[in-house]
Amino acid sequence: MKLSPRLLAGAAGLLLTPAAYAEASARRIAVIGAGAAGASTAYHLRQFADADGVAVNITLFEKTGHIGGRTLTAHAFNDPHQPVELGASIFVEINEILWNAAADFSLPLQPAGGFDDDAALLGIWDGDRFVYTQDDRSSGWWNIVRLLWTYGTAPYRANKLMQATIQRFLELYKTPYFPFRSLTTRAYELELTFVTSQTGQQFLDANNVGARFSHDIVQASTRVNYASNLARIHGLDAMVALAPSGASQIRGGNWQIFDSMARASGADLRVNTSVGHLDKVPGTDPPSTKYTVKTTDAAGVEAEKEFDNVVLALPFQFSGIEAGDGVLQNAIDEIPYVQLHVTLFSSPLQFSAEFFGLPAGSKNVPTTVLTTLADDDDDQGSSGADGSGKAGFFSISTLRRVVNPNTLREEYLYKIFSPEAVTPAFLSDLFGVDVPDTFVDDTTELPVISWYYPHIFHSYPKALPRVTFQDPVVGDGLYYTSGIESFISTMETSALMGKNVARLIVDDIQGLTTGGAVLMESGEKDGKETIYVESEKNQKVAGEL
Repeated sequence: MKLSPRLLAGAAGLLLTPAAYAEASARRIAVIGAGAAGASTAYHLRQFADADGVAVNITLFEKTGHIGGRTLTAHAFNDPHQPVELGASIFVEINEILWNAAADFSLPLQPAGGFDDDAALLGIWDGDRFVYTQDDRSSGWWNIVRLLWTYGTAPYRANKLMQATIQRFLELYKTPYFPFRSLTTRAYELELTFVTSQTGQQFLDANNVGARFSHDIVQASTRVNYASNLARIHGLDAMVALAPSGASQIRGGNWQIFDSMARASGADLRVNTSVGHLDKVPGTDPPSTKYTVKTTDAAGVEAEKEFDNVVLALPFQFSGIEAGDGVLQNAIDEIPYVQLHVTLFSSPLQFSAEFFGLPAGSKNVPTTVLTTLADDDDDQGSSGADGSGKAGFFSISTLRRVVNPNTLREEYLYKIFSPEAVTPAFLSDLFGVDVPDTFVDDTTELPVISWYYPHIFHSYPKALPRVTFQDPVVGDGLYYTSGIESFISTMETSALMGKNVARLIVDDIQGLTTGGAVLMESGEKDGKETIYVESEKNQKVAGEL
């Protein structure tokens, strides 16, 4: 007869209380990284485990003091009452994980629209001229009429294509496609590899979306959202870049969603704690492999702890984590990420008309400028710094008016996305006045730049066309979330992968077989030929779907 741990403990004179027994028998799970994916993993682990009566003990490690990863908020003039999104600025209602979390945690939503001012004007600039402008004061129907007048039926066709593509993706949230052990398999089953296998340009051309609309409008969207031109981004990300109508954000910063998730998970939250090494516990083998996680905290104190499951909820190539022999049964691909410069600053001045080739003193200078390639830029979008072309940057936005606490005067708050660092010379040209080498000049009563905040992100992968993706299961009881970023890179999709991994872990603890291939129907209508995809081996489907 096999005695339970409780009886064995009692026999040794160490009878455990119910609470102590539950703690001792709980599955110990380490989540490394408290960004969107890690916070979502911890949160949904708690939800799924509690719903299924599974005892889990979660530890959430974060090497910084910030929950939310690339979801960052800066403060204009270092004033906490004037927050501004630095990265991951918006989400939309179809982002059900973020939208529902905002409601569940009573986080206040606010529109994430452009500059709210009588002079608000959106322009798309190619480095030579504005190829399209839109008065943001006008009603929505008027702007639609203007788009159709300029580009014919292309806007309608692009919108229908985007909606159909996004609807396919949203099947990932539902049974039988959720959960999944192979993202590649699901992409094939949902016929989304047809979209990811092509560049955005090829996908739009194949669906008869007009070339001029693609070049002007869609490419401006892929540049501001993914710092990529249509010839350098796959079709799925191009469609996602068109989707953020009705965008919202959390007042005070989107990071609050993930901070709330992390705290609601009941996890032992270890911030300012770096994970340096991950190894197998000697003598443990599948299906009961255990892991040791070695950490160093802010004070330099090293520690080591055992876990039954580990979730790598961060881009592994930037983590600095050493994995011991045999830990990664499925290698994690190193993929190229975009290095994006995000520059926030405040100024009492507005853009110079001459910078954009407009007549001096023009009253019609756009307040938000998106960019596209000029007609004589390289066809593949490789001219200029990282493909920015003649424009030299991806976008400049007038976010809102702010109050300079030093002068108590209203100024404009700006954000620039660019492939290289913004220089004083560039800002001097942009405003038509001299900007000092220090950017901020404290010796003048009314400086041109009164507050300046640069930041560099490894913001998202370079989404070149591909048909295979990193699987979320990379070892026995070892999971990885960042593979989804080559498929779609957003706060919501990272949270989705976290939720997916959480479901897999709770199912695996219970010995349930979930997340495998879904029966598919081929393109042949006669005979109802069926195809199965082997999810565990990350294989391509033989033949055309």
